[in-house]
Amino acid sequence: MSNALDVPRADWMSEDVVLLADAAERFFEREIAPDYETYIDQGIVDRAAWEKTGEAGLLCAAMPEEFGGAGGTFAHEAVITNALGLVGLDSFGIALHSAIVAPYVLHYGSPDQKQRWLPKLATGEYIGAIAMTEPGAGSDLQGVRTTAKKDGNHYVINGQKTFITNGQNANFIIVVAKTDPAKGAKGTSLFAVETDQVEGFRRGRNLDKVGLKGQDTSELFFDEVRVPADALIGPEEGQGFVQLMTELPQERLLIAVQAMAMIERALKVTVDYVKERKAFGKAIIDFQNTQFTLAEAKTEATVARVFVDHCIGRLIAGELDTTTASMAKYWLSDLQCKIVDACLQLHGGYGYMNEYPIARMYQDARVQRIYGGTNEIMKMLISRSL
Repeated sequence: MSNALDVPRADWMSEDVVLLADAAERFFEREIAPDYETYIDQGIVDRAAWEKTGEAGLLCAAMPEEFGGAGGTFAHEAVITNALGLVGLDSFGIALHSAIVAPYVLHYGSPDQKQRWLPKLATGEYIGAIAMTEPGAGSDLQGVRTTAKKDGNHYVINGQKTFITNGQNANFIIVVAKTDPAKGAKGTSLFAVETDQVEGFRRGRNLDKVGLKGQDTSELFFDEVRVPADALIGPEEGQGFVQLMTELPQERLLIAVQAMAMIERALKVTVDYVKERKAFGKAIIDFQNTQFTLAEAKTEATVARVFVDHCIGRLIAGELDTTTASMAKYWLSDLQCKIVDACLQLHGGYGYMNEYPIARMYQDARVQRIYGGTNEIMKMLISRSL
């Protein structure tokens, strides 16, 4: 897909990253897109698609080669996520798997844990999820009520999670639980649950959402789930909140990267549409309103692309702070919804029809302002820097 924007290549886009971006887009077009409507209809992406993606080296690209990854950086994850959005496969939850779940194992896992889990995540044998949100605790992670109690050389996990991305497919789930409820945030720990190896774990329904219809988003239940003591991620209990806070800037930037990809795709399909569609005897592109709307959208998208590229560069250098990541997440997801809405309007009645890509983008975009911490929470975090 040709670039809808005229932005010079970012410094972090080395030759191998550019080649990967092209290869990923071609792979998604050829291997995943033909079956995508089936995944939308069935509410879940087949495991075979995950395994195929793993085989192509597009899962866990930033994980070291010794653990089955491609040995890349966040630059590689960013262009894979961007390619996914340009092709319009927003329901395929590989970005969360590769760039959110796997890093917890890489950064906090023991050598043994990395060796056991990362290669399986890289092939797609394990599909990853992270279980933070609960019916009574969303953006407020300190309010988590799921518990993990030490019992000999095991922990016993009890609790309920909801809105969990990859929830039906996932067989490797990082669970946020309280090991010491009296300590609040300092009593929070992360556990890896290999679902095929435990009893007492069950999945609720595949939730019926406004958009992202092909994404299995689920409730999860933990009833006396016994996991070995070495399912704890990190050397000791109580590290979970710090681990979460350290990783969240990358998750928030990832949401901004997804937003950017959809913005570019929305502009591309809309420019194509208004050049072909006629009204009152001339192409829609010839009306000043269309020109002004798209001129504004292209300008804002260009500013957004430069900012996102800047943030990716800072993350790779280890310098992306919480404030800037929060700005990227909130501003890009707000802009995504604004531009997609404007583009839908230019499609007229056809924009409201599901067979037009812009209609699906409109539905899929909305959750971006909610997950990964609501945009209201992002503004609170930004305001602390004032």
